Amino acid sequence: MNNKIIVGLGEALWDCLPEGRKIGGAPANFAYHASQFGFDSYAVSAVGNDPLGDETIAALESNGLNLVMPRVDFPTGQVQVSLDAEGVATYDIKEGSAWDNIPFTPEIESLAKQCQAVCFGSLAQRNEVSRETIYRFLDATPKDCMRIFDINLRQNFYSKEIIQESLQRANVMKINDEELVILGRMFGYPGMDFENKCWLILGKYNLDMLVLTCGVNGSYVFSKGAMSYLETPKVKVADTVGAGDSFTGSFVASILSGKPIAEAHRIGVNVSAYVCTQNGAMPVIPDNLKE
Repeated sequence: MNNKIIVGLGEALWDCLPEGRKIGGAPANFAYHASQFGFDSYAVSAVGNDPLGDETIAALESNGLNLVMPRVDFPTGQVQVSLDAEGVATYDIKEGSAWDNIPFTPEIESLAKQCQAVCFGSLAQRNEVSRETIYRFLDATPKDCMRIFDINLRQNFYSKEIIQESLQRANVMKINDEELVILGRMFGYPGMDFENKCWLILGKYNLDMLVLTCGVNGSYVFSKGAMSYLETPKVKVADTVGAGDSFTGSFVASILSGKPIAEAHRIGVNVSAYVCTQNGAMPVIPDNLKE
């Protein structure tokens, strides 16, 4: 096992899919995929004092994840997921959930101080309690920690202020093409082409890397003075749930393993394509895709 600690920080919830309930939430998905590369991965969130909270902990532990999930007096999170004919998901995310109310405990603070990479998004910042915990966690991490802002815009649960605060604390950003259009409008550069938008954000927020995924149209990694582009493999899609998180988890794990950006990018793309061929967000990744 690699003793570097990787953390997925934010929502822990159940995706209620047409074929039944599956454990999910971007931070847990991210941590799960990083753990498959031999890292000591933690999912940090909160669950309710309810049977679904028990199920959450059991399901995540059965996937080999370390958990720091305080119990709080709010219901464990659920999301209604609808799939279109191509297997692309849309989400109805219940408010007032346990993960909206993650307390900043001594255990969470201790984890932050040992963390080598942490992935967080905008969704878990929709409520002030969890937002404050996320910022305190990020502020407590070591200087050389990879702080990945996987923006993950959902419904109307984001604001310009939250995105700016997050970018100021991050050194890596992950965004998709649709989210980049929203950001362009929000930040006042709607007419600019996507590459220039990415370079602008990278420079303005002094990021080490910006990852842009464009669905079937490939993906890019922008870093200071360099850009990597890869086409998206054509696969038979079962569903896209968790595919982006698997990309991020495997990309970050590969970078922390010392692989160059282009190689980490290739691994992220291949893992993500494989996850699209499987049902749910946490399939076991074949060893040959990790190399």
